[in-house]
Amino acid sequence: MFVSGLRFIAGRARWALSVAVFFLTLAGPAEAAGDMGPLVHDLGIGIFLSGVLAMIFTRLKVPAIAGFVLAGVLAGPLVLGLVTDVQNIETISQLGFVLLLFVIGLELKISKILASGKTIAISGVASMPLTILFGFIVAKGFAVIGLGALVPDSISALYVGAVIGAASTLLVVKLFVESFELDTVPGRLALGLLIFEDIWASIILLIQPNLNNPELAPIAASFAGIFALLVIALLLARFVVPLLFRWIAKLPELVVLGAISWCFAVVFIGASFDMIIELVTHQHLHVHFAVGPGMGALIAGATIANFPYATEIVTKVGMVKDFFITLFFVGLGMSMPAPEGMTVLIMAVAIVLLTLAARLIVLLPLLYYSGTDQRNATVTTIRMSQMSEFGLIIAFLGISLGHISQDLSSAIILAFVITAVITTPLFKSSYAIHGWLAPWLKKIGMKEPEKTEEEGAHRYRLALLGFHRIASSLLHDISRTDPELARHILVVDFNVGLHDSIRSLGAHVHYGDLSNEETLLHAGIDKADILISTVPDDLMRGVDNRGLVEIVRRNNPSATIIANAVTFEGCKEIYEAGADYVFMQRVESARGLNEALKAALRGSLPDFRAIRWLEDGKPESRDEILP
Repeated sequence: MFVSGLRFIAGRARWALSVAVFFLTLAGPAEAAGDMGPLVHDLGIGIFLSGVLAMIFTRLKVPAIAGFVLAGVLAGPLVLGLVTDVQNIETISQLGFVLLLFVIGLELKISKILASGKTIAISGVASMPLTILFGFIVAKGFAVIGLGALVPDSISALYVGAVIGAASTLLVVKLFVESFELDTVPGRLALGLLIFEDIWASIILLIQPNLNNPELAPIAASFAGIFALLVIALLLARFVVPLLFRWIAKLPELVVLGAISWCFAVVFIGASFDMIIELVTHQHLHVHFAVGPGMGALIAGATIANFPYATEIVTKVGMVKDFFITLFFVGLGMSMPAPEGMTVLIMAVAIVLLTLAARLIVLLPLLYYSGTDQRNATVTTIRMSQMSEFGLIIAFLGISLGHISQDLSSAIILAFVITAVITTPLFKSSYAIHGWLAPWLKKIGMKEPEKTEEEGAHRYRLALLGFHRIASSLLHDISRTDPELARHILVVDFNVGLHDSIRSLGAHVHYGDLSNEETLLHAGIDKADILISTVPDDLMRGVDNRGLVEIVRRNNPSATIIANAVTFEGCKEIYEAGADYVFMQRVESARGLNEALKAALRGSLPDFRAIRWLEDGKPESRDEILP
């Protein structure tokens, strides 16, 4: 059945692509461009083909970015030659490059960075430099396996290290959001690390123009130019831009225009620095390399990241950015030359393997030794085992600056596509891969946290299996209203970062994987009167609520078991597995909302709210473990 399904999907994919190519080749570049103009024709070809391939790749569970790059390869001179002038696509893709960095700047909030914990701070500061060093050293040795022509000098080796240094913000965040895991430990770790990686990538973009001439004066001038542009942008963002945005805040359609206008205002200010410096000092310092469109866009976004409408801007500009970013990836595909032999492919595979090795050798130990438990460190590492779109930007600029060869750039693009394709299966299999790696990690000293409770030492009134937001609120209320009961509560969860906070409320806590029956027994589930699983199936790995109830019922026949269900059919199955009560968040929320609705219909909603606040405390005053 599985094989036949794959054949069906592959057949449909081939059919759709064949139809698309047929219609495109019917027109031909010369004839099609006649009525609509070369620019419109070339854009239409790129958009149409990337749209078809994106649909096919999405159907095959492959990231759409790979489809965009393939669209460029097919439409460009390498295969079908449908584009009349590749420069048309490259010019428009530059706009995508600027908007991408603008949106990244909008998400670089200083408050988030300052709020990062020790683990994220240490790993975020150290991981990218160490990864670049690791990649540089290994790339220098590529000549041993016959790839010396692609990495002929130290600058090329440094580029290899730089492009593997960061993970993909687009892919990682997208997968965490789709799997509802952005608020889990790996999700928070990944998000924090990605912020630091974006900052490091920005620094690389600053230094990059001076790599082939690393003299102090040009580098100092570059930093001075960046600092000057940052100061100017900050002053304008503090005193002028808020006033302008207030004028258009009530006209959402103008918010996008205003945000993009601000972006290009900063870009143009940076572009004018060389002219101003030359007029004043009669020297040409080439500062525009450092304060080019990319850096200007990044600064423009960062300076308004804390505006109250920043989220609205990210959302609306993001839609425009996605369109141009598609053309950016299409342009990258078009720029790939015909590979000579297998050298480019071998180099691409070598970069992919180097990326995977760097995550395990650099990032995993950093996460573990800075305070993350073995399981979460491994899962986070595996889920960040791809190259970043920033790597493509670095390679793109490397070509324009003459630092690297076209073949090395092609190998980097191909390596990015390969890591993008394997990201989804790695993401989904990360817990299983950890299970395979765990014994080996123990042998090299990365041990699981020691058990904090003596086996058999306690009899518990209540055991909370897993600790997420519902459990956080429940434990908060119990500790406030019945502190004696809190001292007889057991919490089983693998997030050791929360254990001290849980203990501070009086509860006992035990490190444990809910899918491991032996671990649950050691934790003491057979010594609890009531057991509650509050974590929904969407966030569980290796087990679901039905399986967890079966484990608990098998080992504690007399216990009262309360579990969480996502669907009505799942509710029935969990009852059949032995649960005494099954709750559903949607039903419980609707019941509470219905009470508020009745109060509103009676005209007594303020009284209802006051009573709730008296009983539960105002939401902002609830000092819970999970905010």
